[in-house]
Amino acid sequence: MQLTVWTYEGPPHMGAMRVAASMRNVHCVLHAPQGDTYADLLFTMIARNAKRPPVTYTTFQARDLGGDTAALVQQTLRDTVERFRPQALLVGEACTAELLQDQPGALAEGMGFDIPVVPLELPAYTRKENWGAAETFFTLVRALLRGRPVPERDPSDAPRANLLGPTALGYRCRDDITEVTKLLAAAGVEVNVVAPAGAAPADLLRIPEADFNVCLYPEVAHETCAWLERMFKQPFTHTVPIGVGATVDFLREVGELAGIDTTQAIAAAQTRLPWYSRSVDSTYLTGKRVFIFGDATHAIAAARVATEELGFDVVGLGTYAREFARELRAAAEKYGVEPLITDDYLEVESRVLELAPELVLGTQMERHIAKRAGIPCAVISAPVHVQDFPARYAPQMGFEGANVLFDTWVHPLMMGLEEHLITMFREDIEFHDEAAPSHLGPAATRGGAQARAEAPADDAPADASDDELIWETDAEQELRKIPFFVRGKARRNTERYARERGVATITIETLYDAKAHFGR
Repeated sequence: MQLTVWTYEGPPHMGAMRVAASMRNVHCVLHAPQGDTYADLLFTMIARNAKRPPVTYTTFQARDLGGDTAALVQQTLRDTVERFRPQALLVGEACTAELLQDQPGALAEGMGFDIPVVPLELPAYTRKENWGAAETFFTLVRALLRGRPVPERDPSDAPRANLLGPTALGYRCRDDITEVTKLLAAAGVEVNVVAPAGAAPADLLRIPEADFNVCLYPEVAHETCAWLERMFKQPFTHTVPIGVGATVDFLREVGELAGIDTTQAIAAAQTRLPWYSRSVDSTYLTGKRVFIFGDATHAIAAARVATEELGFDVVGLGTYAREFARELRAAAEKYGVEPLITDDYLEVESRVLELAPELVLGTQMERHIAKRAGIPCAVISAPVHVQDFPARYAPQMGFEGANVLFDTWVHPLMMGLEEHLITMFREDIEFHDEAAPSHLGPAATRGGAQARAEAPADDAPADASDDELIWETDAEQELRKIPFFVRGKARRNTERYARERGVATITIETLYDAKAHFGR
């Protein structure tokens, strides 16, 4: 465990909360001290969930450590079951409570509840959040399905699949579910169960009824999919449908698993990315150097889209998901770059500055890093902030997801180019800050008709003695940072302030003093 300002993943009990908050009729009880109770903030204020997460804490305090904290756990469990009446109970502990060794899971199992009790072993000092989500989902599925027979399937029924892996706080999971469901429907495959997102314990009992599983997010679902393949003979997909090429490969893989022909579904696909990436507005972006970092699923997929579908040059590829380091290293070798496996954002920042890419694709941490470095950036992976839980439909997967990727990745480059051109030509006679808008005609100047148009009607006219004032170079440069539509007023106010105080030379200090004076 490392003390840091930013972190890509929280402790593993955060993953347990994500699974519980994704499901219906499931409640999670965590043995945790006062101060660890931040679930409401994460799921309602950041992920915009409409209801509070189903998480209850024991919330022990310092004075409780001298007494029986195990009794506090038992009382919390009784109160939770009585109040919420869940169909399944997840029981774990936060990092601090792990040191007390109260074993809340074992305590819950011995209390005789008439619902499934799933104790969670979440080693907070060796594991992280995505592992905790994967372990929680796997433990819950195994607890509910262990010992059940493999159901018989009627060969005449339409093929069915489960979508496994989407969770709360995941990146665009809500819209990915919709998009992948449409893909499967176009191929003639029905969706049997989506889990954890939106599923209840009763739904998990129906998982074996499907012909195969779609592993949407390997960080969360791979372990569960592998177990279901062993126990219930359910194969699962290995292609994540992010980008046009991967979506086509995904549909072909679905066809092989379901024993159906998906040619028509592929032929009927509608996406604008291939044409847009060949259009005149995009071809000059070919060869742009891009640095990619995120969870393994999105980082590896982004590298393929960037190289094969947009013509970018991947100069850096990394992930914080150590459990998928092997897959990331294989992808990095394919693109001829050095893999970066780390959960230290300072190391990521150092690599970004060293490589000096023209585009960064990453998490909210890389967004901050790129902003400080003046590099265009697009977010492709959790962890993210509130703006990456949009109200609009914005999937990452499927053919519509490919359209979203194009917009999200290419537009920052275009805006970056626009800013570069503005800087390059800012002193041009027709383009610099003091030039009047072209619709006013060649005779207009920023200090003439346009300046009068910008000035408020009640502003005093500029004094003829303005020419007597001298602006130092630093003060003039500082003035240029003010938007042009209020720059004239700022200049007049500063000069008025200087004249009233007998100041002949305007410095940066004069400019700020005038700003403070007129801002009262």
